Amino acid sequence: MLPRAVHLTDVGPRDGLQNEGVPVSTEAKVAFVRALVAAGVREVEVSSFVRPDRVPQLADAAEVFAALGPAPAGVVYAALVPNERGLDRALAAGVGKVSVFTAATETFNRRNVNASVAESLARFAPVVARARAAGLPVRGYVSTAFGCPYEGPTPSAQAVDVSRRLLDLGCDEVDLGDTIGVATPPDVAAVLEPLLAHVPVGRVVLHFHDTRGTALVNVLEGMRFGVASFDASAGGLGGCPYAPGASGNLATEDLVYLLDGLGIETGVRLEALRDAARPLEGLLGRALPGKVFRAGPAPGPHCGGPVTPSRPPR
Repeated sequence: MLPRAVHLTDVGPRDGLQNEGVPVSTEAKVAFVRALVAAGVREVEVSSFVRPDRVPQLADAAEVFAALGPAPAGVVYAALVPNERGLDRALAAGVGKVSVFTAATETFNRRNVNASVAESLARFAPVVARARAAGLPVRGYVSTAFGCPYEGPTPSAQAVDVSRRLLDLGCDEVDLGDTIGVATPPDVAAVLEPLLAHVPVGRVVLHFHDTRGTALVNVLEGMRFGVASFDASAGGLGGCPYAPGASGNLATEDLVYLLDGLGIETGVRLEALRDAARPLEGLLGRALPGKVFRAGPAPGPHCGGPVTPSRPPR
């Protein structure tokens, strides 16, 4: 019952780097994106056109897109936009896809964007309409879909309601985020079962954090429902700067290793993916947490023999 192929979006250059205090140069970000694409990643969330004072690490979004140039055939360079001003900047930069973002819980949304959920949805209406008119696909993120750092467990009805309202605005897909990494498979089922009664499964993306070690089993539960599109972050980079305890994006390498083992196609080459993330250790001055990034694939003839584990920076 599992999908034959899975579409991966690597969010490392945006969601992975946004919470890092050590500045990463434009040139290093461009090299990171290009290396991910060379590894076979077909969709990369490159940056965010939010106010630079809100997320200083991503203040060079326009410069990164300018240096990258047009995406190769079959590849999508995406960006997060908070409002029409952000959309103006994204359109000028030539992005290939935009994302808007709200939350399933009121407290988190107010802490994150200083607006109620209803206010943020109203703000997105012209953004989505203009993006669609420009021929761009639009993703709608739903943060705290399974749990909130301020309100606790999120009632599944709230996550479903916000998801449907984003799709009603015109979003092509909705991306459910386990922002603080609290979900377990029953929580995933509790959201997907009612959501998929109203929404085609092809319009659903899942974004899990591995904060408590449950991201991969949650992916399996999502695939059991037919979901075949997931976010991950190379090396396990990142979290959310406005969600206490939100460390631990699911590492793209860990996800690809699992999917390879299940015989599910991704088009991503695992060793090249590790190579793409490796320079970030030196730039950030710390070890990346991804398990397969650290250990490498299982040694043996099927993966080209023994591998050398990645070493933390000194």
